[in-house]
Amino acid sequence: MSNFLTTILEYKYVEVPRQSALESLADLQRKAATLPAPLDFEKALRQPRVPGEVALIAEIKKASPSKGLLCPDFDPARLAASYERAGASALSVLTDEKFFQGHLDYLQVAKKASGEHIPILRKDFIVDPYQVWQARAYGADALLLIMAALTDAQARELYDLAHKLGLGVLVEVHDPAELDRALQLGARIIGVNNRNLETFEVSLATTGEIAAHLPATFDGLLVSESGIATAQDIAAVHRQGARVVLVGETLVRAASTPTGLDTTRLESKIGELFGV
Repeated sequence: MSNFLTTILEYKYVEVPRQSALESLADLQRKAATLPAPLDFEKALRQPRVPGEVALIAEIKKASPSKGLLCPDFDPARLAASYERAGASALSVLTDEKFFQGHLDYLQVAKKASGEHIPILRKDFIVDPYQVWQARAYGADALLLIMAALTDAQARELYDLAHKLGLGVLVEVHDPAELDRALQLGARIIGVNNRNLETFEVSLATTGEIAAHLPATFDGLLVSESGIATAQDIAAVHRQGARVVLVGETLVRAASTPTGLDTTRLESKIGELFGV
């Protein structure tokens, strides 16, 4: 496990008890009970809203530990509305505050701004059932599980709870061993992180390496994550087997200008990526 990931996970094991002291599990469960059923994440990803055969998960991301501040005039509501207009099939929302400058409240902000008809993925470092209930209570339709961050027992507990609550699960892997573990879970939506968390280097070939290890019986979806910057990148990972791409940095950087957030530039960038 990389020092980067270890540092984040160590913090998460401190953060969760702090959060639960402020908002109990029972509070989250009561809040979740008042919400409508989550939207079907897999179904949405099987129906691209952009031209072509590849669906887009567009990411609402202010900053990252490796790249720093990506969008000084960050506005999650405007980003969400723009992504929806431009054809995203789902939105990925960073909720980690310490390392990515995200927030749980951005889930509801994104859901409302996008018209509440495309799924919202909670992207965070999920290590505890409390966080799964958080995702549901704050309006997420799906969440991310990172195999590199979890034991098999943890992954099973979190995956099963998510499904019990009606949440979709994007299970992230980086190598064939993690893929095998994800398949043992029964994962139907597998995300390939093209970024090596040890070196931070990005290689789109990672998507193909994982795709080559998928059994012929796999009828789920392969999502290519990280390093998608051009239409050629999307074509490349599609040839390798990806049916979905998750794009964040490229989009928020396109929207960020010296004079503020420019959603017209953002929507033009999505059009450029998908050949509109």
